[in-house]
Amino acid sequence: MAVKIRLRRMGANRDASYRLVVADSRDSRDGRFIEELGHYDPTTEPETVDIKQEKALEWLQNGAKPSSTVKNLFKDQGIMEKFDELKNK
Repeated sequence: MAVKIRLRRMGANRDASYRLVVADSRDSRDGRFIEELGHYDPTTEPETVDIKQEKALEWLQNGAKPSSTVKNLFKDQGIMEKFDELKNK
């Protein structure tokens, strides 16, 4: 089973917010998911990002692949740096 960390769209039309979820790559974007890692709201000023860092690092260590957008969010939050440090130990 290929596991991805990706965004799940929530909210109304033209007022989207997203949840960061761990899901099987074969499931639909807004379908089943394994675990929720946080949320992202691009409509606020500044953008709201809330990520459970410990859970995200745990999933990355177990082989979950982040989508490109999630990877950028992780870089902004410093999670990818922590993951690289743990990986290189």
